[in-house]
Amino acid sequence: MSRNFHIAIEGVIGVGKTTLARLLQPVFAAELLLEVFEENPFLGSFYADRERYAFQTQLFFLLSRYHQQHHTVPAALSRGTLISDYTFAKDSLFARLNLSGDELDMYRQVHDTLAENILQPDLIVYLRADTDVLMERIAVRDRSYERGMDRNYIDELGRAYERFFAEYRATPLLTIDTNHINYVQNPDDLIQVSNQVRSALGLLPSQPALLSIAPTLVEADRAVFAKGQRRLTDLQRWHLALDEEKGFLQDIYFNFICLMGEVGELGAVLARNWRSHAAGKEGDEQAALREELADCLAYLLKLANYAGIDLEEAYLEKMRINKSREWKV
Repeated sequence: MSRNFHIAIEGVIGVGKTTLARLLQPVFAAELLLEVFEENPFLGSFYADRERYAFQTQLFFLLSRYHQQHHTVPAALSRGTLISDYTFAKDSLFARLNLSGDELDMYRQVHDTLAENILQPDLIVYLRADTDVLMERIAVRDRSYERGMDRNYIDELGRAYERFFAEYRATPLLTIDTNHINYVQNPDDLIQVSNQVRSALGLLPSQPALLSIAPTLVEADRAVFAKGQRRLTDLQRWHLALDEEKGFLQDIYFNFICLMGEVGELGAVLARNWRSHAAGKEGDEQAALREELADCLAYLLKLANYAGIDLEEAYLEKMRINKSREWKV
């Protein structure tokens, strides 16, 4: 990435904000800023009696979030990209839901004064989910102070979030429906979400590398050149090790263009050979043909690496399908 970004993840209690922040941290080589909600001494009491403990709970959160945001965000962004599992803006959303009258007015005065010193994120990722899904996730994580969570409160909070982000214009916003995705157990879902984030930031999609790649070119050499029965996967691993060793550009689109260039050179060799045969001459392009076919295979292996595809497995699967098909001649 050419610049440092602040990516803030938002959503209702239980939607998976912190989990996604942790999963995206290595993807973006980012620092993490996680909300310290468990330090709020009023939180358990608030869930038991919202009306009585709302003001104390909300004011503690406001000051805690301000301290984190004001001191941590600028310093972190000076070092690199930052991912947080909350925004300062969420505090006023909860306040409007939990406070009223003089307490809400007092809260707003403090909030507005503090908000002037807070940096806005470059992107807010709003994770949404239906209330039933949220209640299931809250039950699964089984936090002691959430065991008596009121379903109506979560439903009300969900509607408040929907209203808030329907009118939100302060920063770029990416909304992701998480009802039917599981980025913890399904790597493809995580890749999809991370690519949505990258796209919203104006970055190219990430390109997952083939798993279990040989860590060094020496080890890859041993697998490819010293084995009696090498496999296509060994060649893929060798190419990725070579790319790492030589510092070659590991970009799927760049290497696709290179492949098209090699296909053009292969076509030129075949055309020369065809013209020689058409003229009744003996074509001798075997060495050139051998070289160009090898170059095409090399770039196919590289493209499979950057797409995270085991090419040998994909080929065998496709050929099993073709074997059962019938073609009209």
